[in-house]
Amino acid sequence: MKKWSKILAILIVGTLAALVGGCAAGGKKASDTSASGKREIVNMLYWPGPESEAMSKVIAKYNEGQGAKDGVEVKMLPAPREGFWEKEAAMMAANSQDVDIYFTATYKIGEHKGHLVPLQDKIEGLNMFIDTSINALKNEGNVYGIPMDISNHFLYYRKDLIEKLLSDANWQAKYREISKQIVGKELSPKDPKEWDWDDFIATSAFFTKQYNPVSPTEYGTALQLKNLIYNVMIWNDVLYSFGGSWYTKDGKPNFDTEEARKALQVYVDIFKKKLTPPTSTTFEYPETNQAFQTEKVALILQWSAAYHELTDKSKSEKVYDKVGIAPIPGPKHATHIHVLGVGLNKSSPKQEAALKWLKYLATKDAMKVYAENGGIPPVKDILEGMKDKRPEFPYIAEHSEKYGFVEDTSGNVFPVLEIMAKYLSAAWVGQIDIDSALKKVQEEVSQKVGK
Repeated sequence: MKKWSKILAILIVGTLAALVGGCAAGGKKASDTSASGKREIVNMLYWPGPESEAMSKVIAKYNEGQGAKDGVEVKMLPAPREGFWEKEAAMMAANSQDVDIYFTATYKIGEHKGHLVPLQDKIEGLNMFIDTSINALKNEGNVYGIPMDISNHFLYYRKDLIEKLLSDANWQAKYREISKQIVGKELSPKDPKEWDWDDFIATSAFFTKQYNPVSPTEYGTALQLKNLIYNVMIWNDVLYSFGGSWYTKDGKPNFDTEEARKALQVYVDIFKKKLTPPTSTTFEYPETNQAFQTEKVALILQWSAAYHELTDKSKSEKVYDKVGIAPIPGPKHATHIHVLGVGLNKSSPKQEAALKWLKYLATKDAMKVYAENGGIPPVKDILEGMKDKRPEFPYIAEHSEKYGFVEDTSGNVFPVLEIMAKYLSAAWVGQIDIDSALKKVQEEVSQKVGK
């Protein structure tokens, strides 16, 4: 088995090395210097899609300007998303020298750190990034990457409906009646920025026809309840809003707690009381967007990336001009964040040249170009300066800075998420009880991390 794994790794590395060689014009193998013979070639592996399109513009500007002064030319290696991480891992395992800059992420940095060079003492520009984004690429005190894109969560709500709820006396009277029935106490409508989970649940009930026949939406919200690690990331907002966490200060798993029980109870109550569609057991990102776009629900907890889709008239004709955003509700606001970034290959023979490129990336000029072409760099000034073109960007900056948390950057992030998804998704829909789910998560995570 080990023999075949080694052979597979060699084949993968060989394939990617061929791709690196093919980056030069006309499909010819790229040498270590440019055609003029005066500029050193730095090869970078980067995530395909909108991110690479934005990065290509930054590379072009660098190569035309600062790169000429540095004597460096950057080439981006194209790679398909399918199997991307596995192929990159194989290159790292083989100590490949064909790529100088690797792509990394919060949930991969623990796996990648042994193959990356710590950057905190090499790049002064790291201090311009939002602190939580740097923490998201930090492991055991070392920063292993430059953050390029940040992801967080928002509470999205129908502005028109909430505005009416805050001003219509008849709606408010009905709201107080429903809140008493659903959460056990009479509540008055609030601005979404001030909500705790009782407010969220009560408002979801008010906009559910089962409890309010004149509701303009069939359901109040659409939870993402599919057994999926990215859905757990959203539930983590609820956990952290109650003061919970994955680990204690001394690194022990921290799931069998009162905070986690309260967080699970929020999802359990919403599903049990039918405030979310029964089909939400299959929901993830696109289905949740669709429920909001089709006016089926009034509130969703969703990734910040959705704002651009929900406010696009061509994609969201019914609601594009009715989208409000607020912090995730709770006793305190909290949002998961993770970042995508780039790191320096420890095995690269061209580290000096690669560092010149990375130092350029850690400038506001580079990040501005990246943002203007579709990236979401975690630089407060850049995000705030884009508010006319991307109204959500200042909120991403504010929420990430004020409310952002990073669960973990060890090599166990994905395994822990998979354990959580298995048991929590079952508890969300009543297949197992809350205590049993949390005890199983506590037990299996403890076994996994050895604590």
